[in-house]
Amino acid sequence: MIEPALALVDFSSIASGIQAADAMVKRAPIDTIRAGTVQPGRYLVLIGGAVADVEESLSAGREVGGSAVLDHVFLPNVHPGVVEAITGSRVPDPRDAIGVVETMTAAAAIQAADAGLKSAQVRLVEVRLADGLGGKGIVFYSGVVADVEIAVESGTGALDRPDLLVRRVVIPQLHTEMWDNLSAATPFSRRAVEAK
Repeated sequence: MIEPALALVDFSSIASGIQAADAMVKRAPIDTIRAGTVQPGRYLVLIGGAVADVEESLSAGREVGGSAVLDHVFLPNVHPGVVEAITGSRVPDPRDAIGVVETMTAAAAIQAADAGLKSAQVRLVEVRLADGLGGKGIVFYSGVVADVEIAVESGTGALDRPDLLVRRVVIPQLHTEMWDNLSAATPFSRRAVEAK
């Protein structure tokens, strides 16, 4: 389980990412680490555990990674729905509306997912991280239109920099065939499922 704190670091260099991940697990005891390559030639490190340990481990990763750190996120009280979505849980059927937040990095997607869930009565359908997305992240919220709009607004508002947002949309009722197309998982998501 990746609770109560979660952090993710996105590295532009695979070698630097591996070196930094090693420093992260040596710096502080963490409950979960999942690390691996993603397109386009980047390295993601996802950690979870006690708040102080995750914060200390993240600090080590950022120090060792240096200029290879593209982005990172630290959520000391991560919403359980974010953990469920990262580890492969899905909403079994579409609700009234779907909201999509597309970000430049996986870390930004996790930040948006957490903020959106904490601000509105929505379900997190999925968080897609990097693979098959050119390193981007995508968040899918589901719920009634008004709540999805609030979640999308809060999620994008939580991003550290405006340039991390690619696009955001709210679709009042997603067509069934489109819902089927959204249900495939990315390779990094399959790796994160191993964290269960």
